Amino acid sequence: MIPVFLQFLWLGCTSFGGPAAHIGYFQRTFVTRLGWLNQGEFAQLLALCQLLPGPASSQLGFAIGRHRAGLGGALAAFVGFTLPSFLLLLLAALGLERLTANLWLDAALHGLKLLALVVVADAVLTMARQFCRDSLSLGIMVATAAALWWQPGLFTQLLMLLAGALICARQAMASTAPVPPWQGPHWPTLILFALLFLGLPLLASSEPGRLLADFYRAGSLVFGGGHVVLPLLEESAGQTLGASQFLTGYSLAQLVPGPMFTLASYLGALLLPQQALLGSLLATLALFLPGFLLLWALGPCWQSLLARPRLAGAVAGINAAVVGLLLAALYQPIWQSAVLTPRDLALAAIGFYLLRIIKLPVLVLAALLMGSSLLLA
Repeated sequence: MIPVFLQFLWLGCTSFGGPAAHIGYFQRTFVTRLGWLNQGEFAQLLALCQLLPGPASSQLGFAIGRHRAGLGGALAAFVGFTLPSFLLLLLAALGLERLTANLWLDAALHGLKLLALVVVADAVLTMARQFCRDSLSLGIMVATAAALWWQPGLFTQLLMLLAGALICARQAMASTAPVPPWQGPHWPTLILFALLFLGLPLLASSEPGRLLADFYRAGSLVFGGGHVVLPLLEESAGQTLGASQFLTGYSLAQLVPGPMFTLASYLGALLLPQQALLGSLLATLALFLPGFLLLWALGPCWQSLLARPRLAGAVAGINAAVVGLLLAALYQPIWQSAVLTPRDLALAAIGFYLLRIIKLPVLVLAALLMGSSLLLA
């Protein structure tokens, strides 16, 4: 467990660039340099993590840790990879709350909101090209975004995810390829996942209970990558904190190494200001836990599941719908909070070009946008 923890702790301190970059770091470290698993095993674990809801890069780290040292290795990998960004975002939440508002701070935070706009716009374009390659998936994406612009809310999100899954499952063509023998999931873990999903909302009468329920639900529905956690959490935490604090946390999560899901560390500290450390821990664990439970439960049977065309079609429909969720969030709350003047739109357009075309690192782009906002304040 100790070598696993130390390797992932180093990666947690140095892995900038988001989930796609994390996968590259993992491949170079654990396949090429250390030889803990071969390229085929790495590809199989990656495919499983891409299929399931949750933070794909953290799930991959969890799976590599399990491959190397069992359950203890999986937990060591999670703690090592998550700890640096957890601490940084917790400290950021505590520090920003204690700073009195002033012109310079407001301008810097507005630069971070512009960064969120640029990063999410880039994520929408990337995910649309990946998941929306035909007229049906494009239609699901547009319909999901339109439904949320027209009638925002958690119910609409769940309805569009379900509709996308059902439509694409019906359209899936029967395959003539041989289906692998059925191997059942790990039922105790799968039942635990379901019990928590259904039971945690019953604890919502208290602040910690509501926090656990909201973040666990969001973690159970995050298909398509870390950016999709934004619209799911905005419906719960965003309503309590307000768009400004929420987008500040999202932007800060782009600047720290490690998993983007540690946005929960920032939000949890703000949602329980009298018990900031407890709130940060509960929110972080609740957001990560569903993906890890599903990975553990479905790992034994995922290849036979994917071989069934209708299930593969349902996954494709969900992925198209989550692009629509992110497209809807690009307008509300991000655009409405970040673009207040034509000057803001100009800065966002330049930032998008620098990120998308020039491939400027996010840290450098954040410094430029904050600096521009300060100079123009």
